Amino acid sequence: MEGINLSERVQKNSSYLNGKSTVGTNTRVKDTSTISGMCPICIRDCPVLCEISLSAFRGREALYPEPAQFGTSTAGALKNFGLDWSHFSIQAGLFEAKGIAATSEAAIFPNANTETVVGGMKLKLPILTGAFGSTEVARANWDALAIGAALSGVSVTIGENIAGMDVQAELTDGKISHSPELKRRVDSFRKFWDGKHGDVIIQTNVEDQRLGIDSYALSKLEVNVIERKWGQGAKAIGGEVRLKNLEKAILLKKRGYIVIPDPEDPVVQQAFKDGVFNTFERHSRVGIPKEKDFVEDIEWLRKQGAKKVFLKTGAYRPSAVAYTMKFASEAKIEALSFDGAGGGTGMSPVPMMDEMSIPTIYLQALVLQCAQILKAKGKYVPDLVMAGGFIEETSIFKTIAMSNFGEGPMVKAVLMGRSPITAAMKASYFKQLAAEGKLPKSFVDKFGATPDKFFIATPELKAKYGARFGEIPLESIGVYTYLTDRVGVGLKQLMAGNRKWNLNLLDRGDLMSLSTLATQVTGIPLAHEVENDAVKKILDY
Repeated sequence: MEGINLSERVQKNSSYLNGKSTVGTNTRVKDTSTISGMCPICIRDCPVLCEISLSAFRGREALYPEPAQFGTSTAGALKNFGLDWSHFSIQAGLFEAKGIAATSEAAIFPNANTETVVGGMKLKLPILTGAFGSTEVARANWDALAIGAALSGVSVTIGENIAGMDVQAELTDGKISHSPELKRRVDSFRKFWDGKHGDVIIQTNVEDQRLGIDSYALSKLEVNVIERKWGQGAKAIGGEVRLKNLEKAILLKKRGYIVIPDPEDPVVQQAFKDGVFNTFERHSRVGIPKEKDFVEDIEWLRKQGAKKVFLKTGAYRPSAVAYTMKFASEAKIEALSFDGAGGGTGMSPVPMMDEMSIPTIYLQALVLQCAQILKAKGKYVPDLVMAGGFIEETSIFKTIAMSNFGEGPMVKAVLMGRSPITAAMKASYFKQLAAEGKLPKSFVDKFGATPDKFFIATPELKAKYGARFGEIPLESIGVYTYLTDRVGVGLKQLMAGNRKWNLNLLDRGDLMSLSTLATQVTGIPLAHEVENDAVKKILDY
């Protein structure tokens, strides 16, 4: 017996559904209880695995995305948070052209300038990719992500725990002195980096600091940007991965990580060998920031050679957001990223992903409120970056425009995580299908049977890189095409339709709310109230 399709209900009530595609559970009937998500009549002779039945067999495994998919997938929240970017529309312009000559020859969408500067770092697109940490899915797709980012002129963020998880890493006096995997990730981006746009950002958490990753990355790998990590939208606890190897689990425990269950326990070892479970959990510790310590830490990083210091944090309660803004202002870091609830991750407790933290738009409104308070007091405000579910150009336009109260956008870029990985994974899979002659006929009929045909950016990149084109992984072309030819071109079209040819010109007047909730949260007026005074003035002649 197969369970029902929950797509109709899943957006209505995520946490209380007794079946979720995230964890591979389902319910026997469609009309589940609105309170518990259980079938109204629960029967013994039911072979369908619901949340409760899976939990009866596997316990804590039911908290996480399916273990079998770990390393080859990413996960995001199921919950409908009540407010998303579809609650806003973009204003279209007509009688002017800002940021370009007001002629039909000049004012065409390809001439729109999508460049921005984040923390002194130039980007061709208002996008940072990552952070991609120690999960297997990030490792396997790294070259595609890093080289795709370099080709696109944006930054890539190397996430937490890379060196600590590297089995080939060398430690001296308890500190990392060499990590082939971390070096590989840095070198991969730099292979096609133009030295002008974007850069490698190395993210470090509590465990990385304990292992001396900052000093190693700055001195041995000569990186320019360090990003401290306090959290992310998908989870408010430390980073988590699954380990399929007993020896690696023991190694990581000895390096100081939290590994569950204890891989050195003989009973646990026997259960693992017997197949009772097939993966260990590796957890990172959470940080408890303090203002004085943070300011001193940033000063220390600069003395170690960090040219730029960023901070990545999650969607913690409003008072925590205010303290974060205060700390960042006092430390004068270059950029600060806030990650809203609902965004993706390689591994996070699903109930936490669905039911904890502030969703992206609510979070941005709060962050902007804090920024305005600081500005009014003459305090320093770092460049802001928003994250949490960004996959396309309309939401990028809206988040930047919403942040401009008249002195230029405070949100300089967005952080995209799951979507670039998806572009890389699909490019890799279809490359494989092409090599095996297994592409779907419908795909071949539309786009061709070989990568040189179905990757539309191939001629452009061949012309630009010449003999070096052969060094570019096809998967990277997929990431480049997604970021540049889809998101970048789409953003240029929106800007031209809005009649503004420079990102810095986008402002709150370019948006209108489509719901009272959107107006209440952000202050953007409803569509039928926008420019009422201007309309009356124009017609009063």
